[in-house]
Amino acid sequence: MDRPTPAAPAELVVLLGPEGEPIGTAPKATVHRTTAEGGTPLHLAFSCHVYTPDGRFLLTRRALGKKAFAGVWTNGFCGHPGAGEDPADAVVRRSPQELGVGVRDVTPLLPDFRYRAADAGGVEENEVCPVFRAVADADPDPVADEVAEWCWVAPDALTAALAAVPRAFSPWLVQQWEQGAFGAA
Repeated sequence: MDRPTPAAPAELVVLLGPEGEPIGTAPKATVHRTTAEGGTPLHLAFSCHVYTPDGRFLLTRRALGKKAFAGVWTNGFCGHPGAGEDPADAVVRRSPQELGVGVRDVTPLLPDFRYRAADAGGVEENEVCPVFRAVADADPDPVADEVAEWCWVAPDALTAALAAVPRAFSPWLVQQWEQGAFGAA
């Protein structure tokens, strides 16, 4: 007799108070809302800039099926730490799940980064989002539900593109650049 496979538990995100203090958790699927629905509550996330050992930057295009900022070019990957999980540990955990490749040498770039932005459809991001730098020793083999396209780029070419056409990139990547994330490397 076949037994039903238990459903995977819902991914939870850590909700934050106005000063960035944890105040609870909520299912990820219910957190990212449109501004018309009252917006997204402040929550904990992370952002990771992935480099090759020779210094090229991983630029990814978010999958077209993503709820927020679908199809937008951005940094290597982002995610949400679990309750009690250190954001740097979440980077290491999430990288193979999203990019299909592990990372090493995870170091903070902008530990206090915080942003709020809505996409063209009104879906809002509202995150305390420490930014990390990490190294990948192989090309990614990303999950199609997460990443539509990717390429390695020279950081100076990326910063020139960010300066020339910021609207071509995620608002968080532009803000990270403006706050010195590439100068901190």
